[in-house]
Amino acid sequence: MKLFVAFAALLATAVAAPMDGRITHGEVAREGQFPYQVGLSIAIGNSGAWCGGTLISNRWIVTAAHCTDSADSVTVYVGATKIKEEEPGQQRIHVEKHGIIVHEDWDAAKIVNDISLIKLPAELDFNERVRAATLPKKDGRYSTYEDQQAYASGWGLDSDKADAVSPVLRYVEMPIMKSSTCNKYWAGLITDKVICMSTKGGKSTCSGDSGGPLVHKDGDINYLIGATSFGLALGCERNYPAVFTRITAYLDWIEDHSGVVNK
Repeated sequence: MKLFVAFAALLATAVAAPMDGRITHGEVAREGQFPYQVGLSIAIGNSGAWCGGTLISNRWIVTAAHCTDSADSVTVYVGATKIKEEEPGQQRIHVEKHGIIVHEDWDAAKIVNDISLIKLPAELDFNERVRAATLPKKDGRYSTYEDQQAYASGWGLDSDKADAVSPVLRYVEMPIMKSSTCNKYWAGLITDKVICMSTKGGKSTCSGDSGGPLVHKDGDINYLIGATSFGLALGCERNYPAVFTRITAYLDWIEDHSGVVNK
């Protein structure tokens, strides 16, 4: 079993080549369907990578540590569905390295504490295309979300043969898997700090989706419950569960560093 955290697609491939990939077997997102979704074009020396992220306020973004731990700067795509076009309402915001906060206990070898924050240089104006997701309530009574439906979205690859991220935002709706079941696939890696999504039928996050949102909808509220972390290096269509950083495990950390909290 070969693990990979590299859901971050290399920009040398993702931008220079035709961008014909997407979340595997996903649906095309409508404009404004996922207003909390952001795209991250990450500068790393002379190269770069592409990841996703989630607005949790008009100033702060949650993403994955493995996306940003080597970043020199980030260009944040806000209000976007088509990342190769300058759509009406789309913004591209440059963030310097000092605006990136990587979890101090992030361990790439063990893939633990895979979470980071990005602070935008100025507050956003919310509209129908730009709006924050809601953090779970910080009340100590956290749902496991097992067997409940959740949405994962991003510009990741279409298939295991694709070599470029998608030009359009896509999503999958799949159930959250029980941790005990997920651990049968990922023995020793499934703790109370991660959450797993079923990928039955090859519907999965893939390279380029890293750091992006896993959201549980409760009426009109979009609760952010996960940030895309890792999957199987042998392919995204092999029905191995996709694994996300569990947001309820990091509510204190998020509040301490950003001040964002849902009491």
